[in-house]
Amino acid sequence: MSGPGAEFWTAIPLGPGVTLLAHDANGLAACNKPAGVLSHPNERADEPRSLLTGTYRAAEECWVWKDEAGAERRLWLLNRLDGATSGVILVCGNGELARAIKELFARKKVRKVYAALVFGKPSERNQFWRDLLAVEKRGGQIRTSAVAGHLPAATQFSFVEHRQGAFSTSLVKLEPHTGRSHQLRAQCAKRRLPIVGDQTYGDFMLNREFARATREKRLFLHSHETSFTYEFGGASHPFRATAPLPPEFTRKY
Repeated sequence: MSGPGAEFWTAIPLGPGVTLLAHDANGLAACNKPAGVLSHPNERADEPRSLLTGTYRAAEECWVWKDEAGAERRLWLLNRLDGATSGVILVCGNGELARAIKELFARKKVRKVYAALVFGKPSERNQFWRDLLAVEKRGGQIRTSAVAGHLPAATQFSFVEHRQGAFSTSLVKLEPHTGRSHQLRAQCAKRRLPIVGDQTYGDFMLNREFARATREKRLFLHSHETSFTYEFGGASHPFRATAPLPPEFTRKY
């Protein structure tokens, strides 16, 4: 069973600034989502600033639209990123394959690597972080604490480089081994390495000074790479997608 053809991918209604990174013959694809774009609309008014601009069916976790010939098209959402986070996000044009890939996510068989710009300089180059998180959902908002919780969270941390300008910042790599809500942001904050621009767990005073000096107000967290191997149609298929670092991640501030 093969996925949709090349003409399908050239006609999908991508949201503002969203680009297609890669797709394979089975219908699996990766997009690069800019910061500020939603993974999916929560209500009708959100559609113009979402990953796709078609109609999103939450119960099926897919978009539906009609192509130029009037035929109904569907694209399934496989994972999510916070609106403030940029980078790799997966979609699929084949419903059967979509279910198989979601099962891989559930079984933690998908490798995800994030890049983050944090305030400060870490004391060690590599660490494996283990925490017990408390996650609270109230009024549609999520708040995660890295202390006094019961949900295990594990992340491989790697230091990339330190930059000393008007601000002391470090580029780091974060590879989550668990998928808790706001896990990376809470774990960085606990270790006094708050992610630049984090309005929930970060250093609010430094964020204000940074935004005033640089005019950069985004959360500096980026889904840099996603990779895994999946079984489909009686064969194994490796898949890897990389979203280049946004230019603001490479500057010295």
